[in-house]
Amino acid sequence: MNSEFIAHRRESDQKEQTVCSHLEEVSAICSRLAGKICVSEAGGILGLLHDFGKYSHAFQAYIKSSTGMFNPDIDDEYVDSKSLKGKIDHSTAGAQWVWERFRRYGVQGGLVGQILAVSLASHHGGLLDCLKPDGNNGFLDRIKKEDEKTHLQECLAVADEAVQKKLDELSSESFLHDFCSQLLKVVAPLKKESEIIKQFRLGFFTRFLFSCLIDADRINSADFEKPENVKFRTTAPMDWQIAINRLEEKLASFSPDNEIDKVYEINKARQEISAQCKKRATDAQGIYTLTVPTGGGKTFASMRYALRHAKKHKLDHIIYIIPYTSIIEQNAEEIRKALEHENDEFPWVLEHHSNLEPETQTWHSKLVTENWDAPIIFTTMVQFLEVLFGGGTRGARRMHNIANSVLIFDEIQSLPINCVHLFCNGIQFFVDHARSTAILCTATQPLLDDLKLPNKGQLTLPDNHELVANMADVFEEFKRVEICNLVRVEGWTERELAELMISELVEKGNCLVIVNTKKWARKLYGFCLGKVEGDSIFHLSTSLCPAHRKKIFNIVKQRLDDQLPVLCISTQLIEAGVNIDFNSVIRFLAGLDSIAQAAGRCNRNGNLPMAQVYVVNPQDEAIDMLPDIKEGRDKALRIFSENKDAELLNPDVMSQYFFYYFYDRANLMAYPLTEKQAGRDNTLLSLLSDNHLNIGRTQPLQLRQSFKTAGKAFKAIDAPTQAVIVPYGEGKEIIAGLCADFEPAKAYQLLQRAQKYSVNVFPNVWQKLKEVKAVMPVQEGEEIYYLDERYYSKDFGLSTEEVSPLEFQMI
Repeated sequence: MNSEFIAHRRESDQKEQTVCSHLEEVSAICSRLAGKICVSEAGGILGLLHDFGKYSHAFQAYIKSSTGMFNPDIDDEYVDSKSLKGKIDHSTAGAQWVWERFRRYGVQGGLVGQILAVSLASHHGGLLDCLKPDGNNGFLDRIKKEDEKTHLQECLAVADEAVQKKLDELSSESFLHDFCSQLLKVVAPLKKESEIIKQFRLGFFTRFLFSCLIDADRINSADFEKPENVKFRTTAPMDWQIAINRLEEKLASFSPDNEIDKVYEINKARQEISAQCKKRATDAQGIYTLTVPTGGGKTFASMRYALRHAKKHKLDHIIYIIPYTSIIEQNAEEIRKALEHENDEFPWVLEHHSNLEPETQTWHSKLVTENWDAPIIFTTMVQFLEVLFGGGTRGARRMHNIANSVLIFDEIQSLPINCVHLFCNGIQFFVDHARSTAILCTATQPLLDDLKLPNKGQLTLPDNHELVANMADVFEEFKRVEICNLVRVEGWTERELAELMISELVEKGNCLVIVNTKKWARKLYGFCLGKVEGDSIFHLSTSLCPAHRKKIFNIVKQRLDDQLPVLCISTQLIEAGVNIDFNSVIRFLAGLDSIAQAAGRCNRNGNLPMAQVYVVNPQDEAIDMLPDIKEGRDKALRIFSENKDAELLNPDVMSQYFFYYFYDRANLMAYPLTEKQAGRDNTLLSLLSDNHLNIGRTQPLQLRQSFKTAGKAFKAIDAPTQAVIVPYGEGKEIIAGLCADFEPAKAYQLLQRAQKYSVNVFPNVWQKLKEVKAVMPVQEGEEIYYLDERYYSKDFGLSTEEVSPLEFQMI
């Protein structure tokens, strides 16, 4: 091993990591990770080549100057490292080597070489465009980069013999044959599928390998800089039986009581659903549905299935994907209380529901990046989709840990309509090629296996996909509310709505009002202040940080338990998966699935013989910028008109609603893009598959995906949010700590805690906050921000106007 060539130098004790050590260690990790899709040797090759360019004189001069090994006054080789940061190419050399190595073997060799070369060339900035929007061959542009800039020949002349020998061993014709055999399984040329689906899988396979390389590189680099990290990592198989025993103990405490007949029946029905999930857990891997009414105990029932299924099939993770950040804390806490004990070596549950890590990663932020390497992960659908389709490296790093997993999608009907085909293709890949099982949980099952345009990708469900038998009987057992259609042609005024709300509060003792926008939530809250007892009215929206929401939610729940008056005005964050029970619910008109979810917060435990959910339509509701809600509202009106005497929560009626909703929106399901985003009117699905609209589609390429353009467009269309830490409760202490001198270990802990004290802000609101100087970075040059306390209200959270004095007390 040649100690002359340095990959990293540790800041704490100036210990050096050689290029040889780094390449060999990353190779070992990447090989293990790539084994999840049966191409471990490909992972080994990627690891050995990813930083091959660090053998160059240019890079060695840079790193030795930047770490103080070269003295500017003594060493002639000293360079200005600040001006050179990010400018010395050390990733293309490996890509050039692997491309030249395999393309000599013809078409198949060229495909293998391109897949590996794309991963290597992209590992610092995110997957590149094989075809650029202007039709140019982005891949060959990179591969044909001049040797004086990539330093390949120089590196080959000086690289450690051990590295080159291992490369020769791995890059054999035998490897090529095995790799191509695996590719054939992925592409399945004889299967009757569209070119879109086949090419998507090829690109997805490439992204998976890219994920393995990114994580292996980050793990090794971080563990060299901070050796104590190693003790927190484990590669041992998970002992799921421990978690199974603990969950069974918890479930045993949920015995049905005999307080009221209806309560007893509902608890008994929940137990039956859970028992059926337990029984089905030993089934083969695949895609399954868990269709039960709201309040049916999906969280524990699905986890009961997942733990036993993971044990049966020797899986690594259980990933629980939830539509809203607002309910992750509740569900994760329930599972954490059931599974975790004080003396556990590692926590069972990881929560990931904030975008606090900056995309432009500094070394500091790399140290605090999660890679989802935990037994049970709770995350949001937004984060999950970012992992699969987002640009850069941060999200993609986590992708390989979705393999060998049980994926539980809670409230699957909340899947963004523009992501339907992308989601279906991605999940089908993990189930068919990466040993994962998916469970689609909801009371309102969308038709993801029966889409209008199946050639763009849909799910394949087995015949026995529904985990709960006699679904219609189950829904009848849970019937405890009736939907009352109070929609008016002229709409409801603010005063009329307030009168209805207060009337229900007085008559029923408590009332939940669910609106479509934060503006209406704040408007009704303000209107009712002073008209009801001050301690009985509450506001909930995502303008409040999770810790603040949790406190308000707990107060509301306690008041309901104590039978005290409660008028809660909330956005739709409360209607999916939140375990709370009101005597009356008023729901602004929206999709039938949303109305059904709102009904799940009414008479949830059957304390009343029957309760009512009132559907109303406010005057002057600005939802043109919320197309999903607007379209759902229109289709719900159609269902109301066609089913005046029908039970609106019946699964058959819900299927009819989704047929209307999906059929009319089929052209949105491939993620439409504008000319500004993609160079022409296009779709994200096209960019990530056959790219058939690109003017350069005849270029001599087998991978034609525009990965980079797609990653950027995904973020732009999805209106990405910026996380800001707010000065609520412990948030003040966290902000102060992050603003102090940076200490990696301390920052890691603070950022973990900061998730509960952060609010995700959309671009238009972010711009307003910046204009009034309400947000500031915690450190110069960092992209982690905190909010001026004058812009955070104890009642309704973050505001673009001053709402509080400089030092105020919060509830």
